[in-house]
Amino acid sequence: MPSAEPIDAVAPLRISFVGGGTDFPHWYEEHGGAVVSATIDHVVRVRITPRPDRVVEVRSLDLDRLVAYHLDEGPVYDGALDLVTAAIADAGTDIGMSVEIHSEAPPGSGLGGSSALVTAMVAGLAMLRGRRLDAFALARAAYRIERDDLGISGGWQDQYAAAWGGCNLIEFSRSGVRVETVADAACMDRLAEGLLLCYTGHVRRNVGLIDRQIALHREGREETLLGMKRLHEMAYAMRDVVERADLPGLGALLHEAFLAKKQMNPHIAEETPIEAMLAAARSAGAYGGKVCGAGGGGYLLLAAPPERHAAIRTELERLDAQFAPFGFTQAGVRARCGDDTWAPRA
Repeated sequence: MPSAEPIDAVAPLRISFVGGGTDFPHWYEEHGGAVVSATIDHVVRVRITPRPDRVVEVRSLDLDRLVAYHLDEGPVYDGALDLVTAAIADAGTDIGMSVEIHSEAPPGSGLGGSSALVTAMVAGLAMLRGRRLDAFALARAAYRIERDDLGISGGWQDQYAAAWGGCNLIEFSRSGVRVETVADAACMDRLAEGLLLCYTGHVRRNVGLIDRQIALHREGREETLLGMKRLHEMAYAMRDVVERADLPGLGALLHEAFLAKKQMNPHIAEETPIEAMLAAARSAGAYGGKVCGAGGGGYLLLAAPPERHAAIRTELERLDAQFAPFGFTQAGVRARCGDDTWAPRA
């Protein structure tokens, strides 16, 4: 049995600037896809502590939930902490363990928290078993667990964002995935001065937005196809404005990205305050903004001159918005045990 010293794994959440939806296989295998995203200093934390009795206990510190089972019996996938137990099953470990998880964003926030959790689990379990993985293999393993093993609909971008860290243009095609670093830390820090991260007060829960988006594509809905094509093309324009730290240009593209996302799936803002908040932000001086993730609530990203931030906060707080301080980070997933650190191979 390995040391009983705990392994602490941390994976960053991410902001997707543009391209979400084009990272789904049903789209990129035929048309190609591209996403520009950047990791932020909000994280998912996992602590894995080996134990001698072949029992697995998983506790969510955020949800105050506990799942326990014996390795000889295996987990029951019932929606309670399945991401963690599926990652343990995928690792094929015969070691009992206690796992504690904590996320700095609620489920359904649109910041890639579910994939960050799986990525952190894969990294922590790799360290536990003495396995080395590169960032591509780590992202593929996290995708397989979430999408194939558990059948959760979604794309590829979040796993790659958490595995790589930083701001990247991530391109998807039938032949594979390409990751291009877009901007360094100094550039991202300049951009962050003009950005606001706003929680709408709602999170999407089982509203089927991703499945609906896939269905609209398969039905051949023309507006959906045009919206996805626009999002794909905008990824390259977004890369250029981010590299220049062009805040007005970024805001304009965020606005266009939201319109294209709504064109792709007209249901993304239904029964939410998203559109009212985006309109209020622009009226108060924002260059533009968009919903993070698939929609249905969660967080908004707004670009605005710093001198307009106070007015924007005032207007959106009247709509029950909550603002979250954040910064960008270059670090991807990491695991630590004592003085030893595990990170994906370059």
